[in-house]
Amino acid sequence: MNVPASGDTSIVKGERRAATPIAGAIAGILFAVLFGVSITLMTTTMPSLSQDTGAWLETGAGRFKLALGLLPFAGLFFLWFIAVARERLGRFEDQFFSTVFLGSGLLFLAMMFAAAASAGALVAAYAHDPAGFAASSTYPYARQIMAQIFGVYALRMAAIFLISQATLWMRTGVMPRWMALLTYALALVLLFIFTESQWVILVFPAWVFMVSVYILLTHLAGGRPAAPEDTPRPQSR
Repeated sequence: MNVPASGDTSIVKGERRAATPIAGAIAGILFAVLFGVSITLMTTTMPSLSQDTGAWLETGAGRFKLALGLLPFAGLFFLWFIAVARERLGRFEDQFFSTVFLGSGLLFLAMMFAAAASAGALVAAYAHDPAGFAASSTYPYARQIMAQIFGVYALRMAAIFLISQATLWMRTGVMPRWMALLTYALALVLLFIFTESQWVILVFPAWVFMVSVYILLTHLAGGRPAAPEDTPRPQSR
């Protein structure tokens, strides 16, 4: 059996490390596309809460089921994006902000799945009792739960995710300063906006798409943003 030389092992490890950000960027792009398509399908199928009579459950159930079917795959790609975002920080990862970053990302994903499960329950309950469910008090209650998860709690977790990520970028220099400042601005929008419209949640996948495309283009061009391993640790006094 041939034992690879130490130099060959280093080359293999370097190639794998270089491929990781590219894979993560592709996963981020796929998340943004799938999540954006899913939210668009749901938003264009369901009317607003004030105008909802339940008629869309009969005419748009097929599109809605397609939207719900895309969300689990978007969630898988988002997990990959989170893992690569943490990996880029390397040994200079700040434990405090990284914990907030990871926790808010996982909570956002959990809330998206919870809202999708509530939406799926609407379709299933209507199929079981088409005549009575839309006219019952259970229907507006379920719609309100879904709207609260999407429009309040998930938006806030997305904002915290962006704030923690931008702070880590500013502290480590792993991404351009302008991107960190733009991320702060988008986070403030998500943090303080109060609306029943689900369109605003598309700000988050748009941000993921922007970051992923930047990382992908940078690495394909043969360069990369300054990584934490390349930046000397500040000396404490």
